[in-house]
Amino acid sequence: MALILRTATRQGLCSARTHFGVVYRLAVPMGTTAKDEMTKYWAKNAQLNRPLSPHISIYRWSVPMMMSITHRGTGIALSGGVSAFALSALLLPGSFPDYLDLLHGLAFGPALITASKFALSFPLAYHAFNGIRHLTWDAGKGFKVSQIHGSGYAVIALSLLTSVGLTAL
Repeated sequence: MALILRTATRQGLCSARTHFGVVYRLAVPMGTTAKDEMTKYWAKNAQLNRPLSPHISIYRWSVPMMMSITHRGTGIALSGGVSAFALSALLLPGSFPDYLDLLHGLAFGPALITASKFALSFPLAYHAFNGIRHLTWDAGKGFKVSQIHGSGYAVIALSLLTSVGLTAL
């Protein structure tokens, strides 16, 4: 009996019973729903005149914040681009050389071609170098504020240099 009471109090909303020496825990239904709990939560916040969660506009922008947002954005853009390219390769009629001939026939100017190469290479280089930065963080290194800012500037510089180098090819 003491085991049952100890188990019931330790488990909170669970009760327990024994059957052939095995303790079975039975879930006790909650008295409220999630919607009721949220309604109580918002009513309490309104009554206490609490502000909503701070909006991004109250924070001072910093290099790590911008780099985190950019890392996520480049990841989404790269995965979206690869997915769109793969779908178009599967669904569009014709073959890849036909579409290359079409692009060559449009005769884009060198400025547009250079800008396009940079627009394709920068997100890839940035995401790769910032991913390496995150891997060093996963290893437990580089968490001092000066190291975070320094590695951030290094990622930006390496990304720009790599993109310019790839664009020049």
